[in-house]
Amino acid sequence: MQGTLFVVSAPSGAGKTSLVHALVESTPDLHVSVSHTTRPQRPGEENGVNYHFVDKARFSAMLNDNAFLEHAEVFGNLYGTSMQSVTDQLNAGHDVILEIDWQGAEQIRRQAPQAVSIFILPPSREVLRERLVGRGQDSEAVIQGRMAQATEQISHHVEFDYLIINDVFEVALAELRSVITSQRLRHDKQAERHLDLISSLLS
Repeated sequence: MQGTLFVVSAPSGAGKTSLVHALVESTPDLHVSVSHTTRPQRPGEENGVNYHFVDKARFSAMLNDNAFLEHAEVFGNLYGTSMQSVTDQLNAGHDVILEIDWQGAEQIRRQAPQAVSIFILPPSREVLRERLVGRGQDSEAVIQGRMAQATEQISHHVEFDYLIINDVFEVALAELRSVITSQRLRHDKQAERHLDLISSLLS
């Protein structure tokens, strides 16, 4: 049975990464796709776990080889999702979640219109800024840049299938999990998953 492709996007600081991490940790058979990026590795991040960290030459070579399902430039850094990795996992029956920006989500919709897209919003601009500052990873100039781009990023929420407000983390996580569950309960998925049961009930 083919897995389902999920796309999660949000402005920087909305809590997307924390929510996706908690979701994958608590949801069986859900895999997060590890993107390639040219941005510097942050403290605490692991190569191959958080991202595949590559230089621009390597990224360009992969781009020329059409190795990416989607790619985008965000805050001067390049990000891309390996087509082969995602395809292999979906074909193996695993659900795959992509944690990408709205530009990448737009490309995914063109190439994989069956993908389920989710946009996460912060409860306010004030909270968004507090979260960016609280991470302690970026300079004030970088934070100002992220806040300046947040408005444009948020304007693309209308292009997504589901909208979640990350005010209380546990509530947002439960809502995110409910989206995954609802897709797994779709008739086509359930009918294929329980084919033997349905056949026995009808015999």
